[in-house]
Amino acid sequence: MLKKFGSVFGLVLGFAAIFGAYYMEGGSFGALFIASSMIIVFGGTFAATIIGVGFEKFSKIFKLIKMAYFPPKYDIKNLISGFVIVARKSRQEGILAMEGQLTKLLYPFPKKLIHLVMDGTDIDLLESIAVGEIRAMQNRHNSFISIFNKMGGYAPTMGIIGTVMGLIMTLANAGQDPTILIHNIATAFIATLWGILSANLLWLPISDRLKECHLEEKQMMELSLEGVMAIQSGEIPSIVKSRLMSLLPQKEQDGSVAR
Repeated sequence: MLKKFGSVFGLVLGFAAIFGAYYMEGGSFGALFIASSMIIVFGGTFAATIIGVGFEKFSKIFKLIKMAYFPPKYDIKNLISGFVIVARKSRQEGILAMEGQLTKLLYPFPKKLIHLVMDGTDIDLLESIAVGEIRAMQNRHNSFISIFNKMGGYAPTMGIIGTVMGLIMTLANAGQDPTILIHNIATAFIATLWGILSANLLWLPISDRLKECHLEEKQMMELSLEGVMAIQSGEIPSIVKSRLMSLLPQKEQDGSVAR
């Protein structure tokens, strides 16, 4: 359960640790949630991001946040098993017989490559098409990851802007009601808090998590390409298995894959 929801657990733990320590020191939660400070930080961060990347890309951030905390999982061991089964079918009954086994490959990318093989695509062109798709995927993912890197840079700056504004209001009201002065000072420092907190507990960790999602998808695509090229070359199932297993970390190269 912790492995499946590890990112959510980390987020909850982070907020609990920071706000819990604050409360233990006698702080009031109401003092943290000052609307003006949060509007400056979050509103300013979103505005700067829209200016930098455009609204079309910005509109995808909530979908990307969901992906970061609940990422798609790629069952690499079962995918390798699928390639072994497809390789056996190809050796026994020919390339066209693989179509009935495509469900074993789990994901659209390897199925697409197998269809190209069945259509008679030569191995060099197949590799060129696959590498091009992997490169396009990488560029697309990097552009989305950069959004959160930018937000992680904008947020602390917006917090500083909020702090400066709060201090300006404090100086402007010097000599007046002390309650107003205290409120303005609180607004100033709370803005800095939310700027740093949102950058280091929200935006930058999401960026890192999306990088991990990207690497997992890239591994699946590169392994799929190796598997399809091995099948197209006519390699026997045991060699297909050995070739694909060699792409996994040493500790995962066990005998649990179908032969």
